[in-house]
Amino acid sequence: MPIPLSPNMDEAQRLDDPVASVKYSCSFRKLQDLIPARVVLYFLSFTGFLVSFMMRMDINLAMVAMAKTPPPQKNSTDEILNCYDTGNLSALLSENSTNEEGEFDWDPTIQSTILSSFYWCYILSQVAGGVLTQTFGTKAVFGFSQLATAVCSLLIPYGASIHFSVIILLRSIQGFASGLTWPAMYAVVGHWIPVLERSRFMSSFQGFSFGIGLTYPLCGFLIAHFGWRVVFYVTGSFGVLWCIVWWFLAYDTPAKHPRITASERHYIESNVGNTVVGEKGLPVPWCEIFKSLPAWSIGITTFGRIWIHYTFIIPGPMYMKTVLGFSIQKNGLMSGLPFLCSYVSSVFFCWLADVLVKRKIMNLTNVRKVFTALAQIVPGFLLLAIGYLGCNIVPVLIAWFVAVTFITAAYAGAMANIVDIAPNLAGPILAFAQTIHMSASFLSPIAAGIILQENRTLEQWRQVFWTSFIVACVTYVAFQIFGTAEVQAWNYPDKKLPLSENDITEPLQEKSTKEEESKITCSNVADG
Repeated sequence: MPIPLSPNMDEAQRLDDPVASVKYSCSFRKLQDLIPARVVLYFLSFTGFLVSFMMRMDINLAMVAMAKTPPPQKNSTDEILNCYDTGNLSALLSENSTNEEGEFDWDPTIQSTILSSFYWCYILSQVAGGVLTQTFGTKAVFGFSQLATAVCSLLIPYGASIHFSVIILLRSIQGFASGLTWPAMYAVVGHWIPVLERSRFMSSFQGFSFGIGLTYPLCGFLIAHFGWRVVFYVTGSFGVLWCIVWWFLAYDTPAKHPRITASERHYIESNVGNTVVGEKGLPVPWCEIFKSLPAWSIGITTFGRIWIHYTFIIPGPMYMKTVLGFSIQKNGLMSGLPFLCSYVSSVFFCWLADVLVKRKIMNLTNVRKVFTALAQIVPGFLLLAIGYLGCNIVPVLIAWFVAVTFITAAYAGAMANIVDIAPNLAGPILAFAQTIHMSASFLSPIAAGIILQENRTLEQWRQVFWTSFIVACVTYVAFQIFGTAEVQAWNYPDKKLPLSENDITEPLQEKSTKEEESKITCSNVADG
């Protein structure tokens, strides 16, 4: 989706911006001159995360066809277990088992180990992603990590025929490689995207929602018609093709792009705000980051959002099957659709955030806090509503859809705040935050599994939903207290405080020495 321009942009800025000033004539201009380089970057980011999450999520549904399903256990009490007639349970299972009979005798422990191995290594690679991006740049780190993930996807069918431990190894490699992608893409935002366009550009990260939304129905179709192995061949092939396109079109900075127009380069470098344009390899002030309350607040609050998000992603389909009684085909469709819709909501939230800031209705810090609350508190209440709506299927599905779409408000909230506080160090900051909050990606399903271990009644599911609600609300408090959109002093190599907002459109290099000398050092801020 192209990044629209602000209607409030002054005339001089419009003249500098090629998106606003481009004029279509009958002359034979090159196609690349008609498409701004940052719009190409938007599509690369969107499709990159889409493909990445396809390769991440494909095994969740493929596992149904890979592993043998144990016979259902009968309940010895009169407690309500689900919303469908238990007398039809056998018919329901037999109806769905035709194309899903597994060939591997893996117990639930082995299955959960295979699924969770991705996220263990994913967390371990966050800091490494930030460091590698600072050293080698986004193009190399993002490209090679995607390629490694794709190759592992192509090898999973072969690995499964050898031993399940081979799949665990391949998934671990995928997790480690995928953990490098987010810090890498965050790092490039600070160099490529003007401040007033960043919230909208962040909607490109919602390619992961499309990836999740497309994977479930696509995998269901492929499994039903061609078998589970084709799932990994298809997603892995998509990954390899994307890497080829990325290598020819992506560049770390506007200065390195061979096809960018001079006017677009000038516009970007004049409006990226407090970013050291063109710098790479800046030393990462890890000590300052670890002492930064704004950085900690991002990681802590996003832990709550990830917790509630993965409640929908992993235990969610189980709820639809065991409580609502959905067939596998319907389950895949209903599990995937909300994530397809969430992309639209992410674009809307990011656009609305930009409008609120540009029209000075709210300052940037308050915008980040409000949208973070929308991404955590609102889905938390809706998740509780799902538990107490019980078997009212239509209201449950409406609450489900709305909750998943509101989660995307985080990309105009705490997630965008990463670039706000340290545009030069967005990759390392994301790595730091993700090391904290992505632990929720496996802790949330584990907590749900412990609560549901004895039985899967509606009452037990309400405990799962209450747990998610409490985690989301409590972690939000950290961002409400310590969150800020002010650029931190350690963002700069000389540890000087950032320029004022009134100077945001001027290139960083043109600031006078006198202005720089008037800034306060990082140590003074920490002490005061």
